[in-house]
Amino acid sequence: MTASAIHAAGDITIEHLDAGAAHAAIPDLCDVLSDCVEGGASVGFMAPFPPSGARPFWEGVAAAVAEDAVALIVARRACEIVGTVQVGLKMPPNQPHRADIKKLLVHRRARGLGLSRGLMTAAEAVARERGKTVLVLDTATGEPAEAIYQRLGWQRVGVIPHYALMPDGRTCDTTFFYKHLS
Repeated sequence: MTASAIHAAGDITIEHLDAGAAHAAIPDLCDVLSDCVEGGASVGFMAPFPPSGARPFWEGVAAAVAEDAVALIVARRACEIVGTVQVGLKMPPNQPHRADIKKLLVHRRARGLGLSRGLMTAAEAVARERGKTVLVLDTATGEPAEAIYQRLGWQRVGVIPHYALMPDGRTCDTTFFYKHLS
């Protein structure tokens, strides 16, 4: 089980996890995902969403890491995982140059520390290492993440109205972004 440190500053470390480390991190990852959903993030799950409800999702992510279909990056504060992002690497044959950014999540108690920037910088670095030159993501329109992506140089493509549901059941629009890596 290994995690390769990508960046460390103060008590924050950004790591790229292998399959063994991803599996070992599932309890902490469940807590982060549950906290984000309970905090109102539209990331594919409905409230109430206890940490135990996140386990099947993270087990699937760990399996995808083992298959080299996903890169899993985490942010630790001291030793605790408080943020994560995924790079979807497995693409159709006509898109070998593209990757999807998935589930940028930061625990509410760790927000404001620059973790989103650190995680996204690491995700872009991993994508570059894997020969990816186009990244794509989507986020709930009007939510804080939308502004984060714009500050990080992502290009807004457009909005699909009523694309998804917020954890409380309200519909939300979704904004799509892309970024070319050089």
